[in-house]
Parts: sequence; structure tokens; C-alpha cells
Amino acid sequence: MTEAQGLSPYELLGGEAVLRRLVERFYDIMASDPRAAGIHAMHGDDTTLIRQKFFEFLSGWLGGPELFVQKYGHPRLRARHLPFAIGEDERDQWLLCMYQALAEIPMDEGLRSHLEEAFFRTADFMRNRDQ
Repeated sequence: MTEAQGLSPYELLGGEAVLRRLVERFYDIMASDPRAAGIHAMHGDDTTLIRQKFFEFLSGWLGGPELFVQKYGHPRLRARHLPFAIGEDERDQWLLCMYQALAEIPMDEGLRSHLEEAFFRTADFMRNRDQ
């Protein structure tokens, strides 16, 4: 990744507009790809609120404005996901959607690799059951 420029991943990605596009595409893939049916069912049909919250979370997580923290406080990701049974299948379905969404956004390959690794580590940390 080209952090030598002193730019955050949020800035390198393209800021708010590109991040919104990434989040929208992520949830669109989740809703349309049958391989993601398990996690789509966890989110329900109306993803309007979760799309906004995910955008707000990713904004801060990627080094942009801390929108989620300002509204809701510390993300407490693991605690917020405990009500959902998340194993390797669910992790992999989530990553399938995110990797596809990332693949559709033009970006530096170093940034793409960095984001894929960071998303994998975070998604794997959300697992709360063996599979």
C-alpha cells in the first residue's frame, strides 16, 4: 500500500463517494448471490439502516470521519455480532460479497490487498462458533 503519501486507506480508496459505492455494492451482492443466502437471511430484506451504519463504521475504520463512533459510541464489533451464529461458512459468505465489491472498485493493487487482509482478519474475529 502507498501510505508513504501520508494518506489513509479512506483517502486512497476515494473518500465518501467511493466508500458509499462499495457498501451499496456489498449489500447488493449479498442480496443477489445465492452463495450468500445464509448471511443475507441474517440481515433481513430491508438493509437501509444497516447499509448506513456499515458506511459510518467503515468511514472511521478506514481512517476517515468517525461517523459511527460519533453516533453510537465504540463499535464493539464482536459484542454486536454475538447474537448471530457466525462460523466459517458465514465468514466466507461475508468475505465473498466484500471481495467481489472490492474487485469492482478501481484501486491500487496494494490497497486492495491491504483491505482484503484487513477484512479477512476482522471477519474471522467475528466467528463465535466452530464449524
